[in-house]
Amino acid sequence: MDYRQLAPGQRSEVWVAAAGGGPATLLYETSAILIEAPNWSADGASLFLNGDGKLWRLDVGSPSALQEVVFDDLPAINNDHVLSRDGRWVFLSATDGHIYRGAVTGGAVTRVSPDDGKWHFLHGVTSDATRLAYVELGGFDEPGRLIVSPGGGAPGSLVDIGPKHIDGPEWSADDAWIYFNTEGFTTEPGHAQLARIADGGGSVERLLASGTVDWFPHPRPTDASPPTSPSPPAPSATRPISTSRCGSSRPRTGLLRSRPTRCSAGRAR
Repeated sequence: MDYRQLAPGQRSEVWVAAAGGGPATLLYETSAILIEAPNWSADGASLFLNGDGKLWRLDVGSPSALQEVVFDDLPAINNDHVLSRDGRWVFLSATDGHIYRGAVTGGAVTRVSPDDGKWHFLHGVTSDATRLAYVELGGFDEPGRLIVSPGGGAPGSLVDIGPKHIDGPEWSADDAWIYFNTEGFTTEPGHAQLARIADGGGSVERLLASGTVDWFPHPRPTDASPPTSPSPPAPSATRPISTSRCGSSRPRTGLLRSRPTRCSAGRAR
């Protein structure tokens, strides 16, 4: 799996808006590389984004240029990366199908996903950074499964939420719930809706019913009420791309969106 690139005439833009609403502000733009999935640093001073298979830092106060975060022997990464809440670590999904942990300053990395021949796409990290929630795929023609893992390369445990495709699992601020999007409430392919399940398993709770395709809920670090990420209804014959394929939001003190202009849906996973 290769990292995505801009098409001729496209550019990437990073926007910031207040979480409570209001106009967005264009923070940075480039036509050099496709940058995606901005994460706030713990102090709110920087954003971390992926582009060209690498991780980049953008200074929010002086966003004139991207600064590469250099890691040792890290395969090219995709747009599924998460910072630990204490701001020390970043967990990165790579194009070799594995998840790696490294310091936000760069350097050595450690593989934390099992060597089981499957694809692992990270989305959630507990508040103490001791457990990971990721989507496991045996192949891209199979539905994603929710796995909770202790990291360190140990095998994870399947969280049973039904046979349909799920994506974007992320813990609430108190680690009591795992939020995600699922196609389990509909027979229409690609019609993802938001849900949650108690940490440790139980019944799946649907959060809302809508005519839009809703995915990647991101609970705020200080409460358990995630904003939704609605998109138009999905084409009936395709599975939608998660918003991080054409933009992502991970709120801290504001909402973020990084996208290439005229972005269109690519390969689903």
